[in-house]
Amino acid sequence: MNPNYLNIIGLAFRAGKCSTGEETIVKDIQKRRAKLVLIANDVGPQTRKKLTDKCNSYEVPYVIVADDRDTLSNAIGKSQRVAIAILDGGFATKLKQLLG
Repeated sequence: MNPNYLNIIGLAFRAGKCSTGEETIVKDIQKRRAKLVLIANDVGPQTRKKLTDKCNSYEVPYVIVADDRDTLSNAIGKSQRVAIAILDGGFATKLKQLLG
């Protein structure tokens, strides 16, 4: 796993190009604003299924990252975030390269 991807998430968040929170992410997927959804590896099975099903039906790429919610949350300076939607194509492309 490339730790640099956490820096990119932090940059994207500070640039206002991320959304967090299950409901917000689902809305962003439905409105096709989400370009990439990152999901922590310790997300609960119901949340994982909800997010991955939504991503699949709207053809939004997602990655279950190797890190847990604490690592993902720390990258954006928030607590208890199990998923982050990237709303910018450039950041999404860069993250896909790093996580690929």
